[in-house]
Amino acid sequence: MIEYLGKLSDHLGLPINSASHGLMIDNMIGWVHWLMFILFVGWGIYLIIAITKFSAKSNPKADYHGVQSHYYQYVEYGVIIFEAFLLIGLSIPLYSQIKTTLPSYNDAHKIRVIAQQFAWNIHYPGADGKFGATNIKLVDEESNPIGLDRNSSFGADDIVSINQMHLPVNKQVLIHLSSKDVIHSFGIPEMRIKQDAVPGMTIPFFFTPIMTSSEYLDKIKNSERYNPKGNYGFDEETWENFNDKSKNEFRGYQIACAQLCGNSHYKMRGFVTIDTEDEYIAWLTEQAEYLGEEGDDDDW
Repeated sequence: MIEYLGKLSDHLGLPINSASHGLMIDNMIGWVHWLMFILFVGWGIYLIIAITKFSAKSNPKADYHGVQSHYYQYVEYGVIIFEAFLLIGLSIPLYSQIKTTLPSYNDAHKIRVIAQQFAWNIHYPGADGKFGATNIKLVDEESNPIGLDRNSSFGADDIVSINQMHLPVNKQVLIHLSSKDVIHSFGIPEMRIKQDAVPGMTIPFFFTPIMTSSEYLDKIKNSERYNPKGNYGFDEETWENFNDKSKNEFRGYQIACAQLCGNSHYKMRGFVTIDTEDEYIAWLTEQAEYLGEEGDDDDW
């Protein structure tokens, strides 16, 4: 029954759900809309009855005793019970499950995300599975935006990308989110996640992608998201000159900053690719080879 009524969210224009916990959030949204609909209709009917029943035409003489029935109290009790059910029965358990009960550190796929005006820095541990140390003195906006110390114990093989996040499908992802400057907000609507990035804090959150980018693009192929009228802000000629790979970046999963963070907040956009296991390993291998080539150039 709960899930059936929660399916109202399927008709609310929400983005496609691509995360394992997304159905629970969508059901919650559906239930809240049912409550709002019932209250809207109920109070609308009450307003019409009150205007009609208590008008001067219907009551030429004042009644100093007023309404004697207690039906309105029963209605208020019903609303309180419904809201308590939403809060205690659904919201608090859901919040606890996705916010306070973190997965085992060793079982999750770990990534660091460092926000800044106006980019997302993505930090992956190398083959050793451990993050290298960072040092603010090593920060260089062109070559080392997070100040990664390549000479630290585990820093030599770490991978850092800007605005490009790759994740494996059906693997739990644990993201450690921080900010270099002001408050940002990391959000991927299809993954039903949104978390503020606060300077001076590292905030963990997690989710499990259940749909690869290829599968997602197939699902939206006949929608406006695939061929939007505004061409994602590009003029017609520029958009048509993009190859399919570049177009699919904009059509696919994106990281949006949901907190006004400066004069270029509107273009703080990151791209997320959900890969199969083989595709993800191939991407990591490619990045490691690229890192090795950079190291050879430095030695030369």
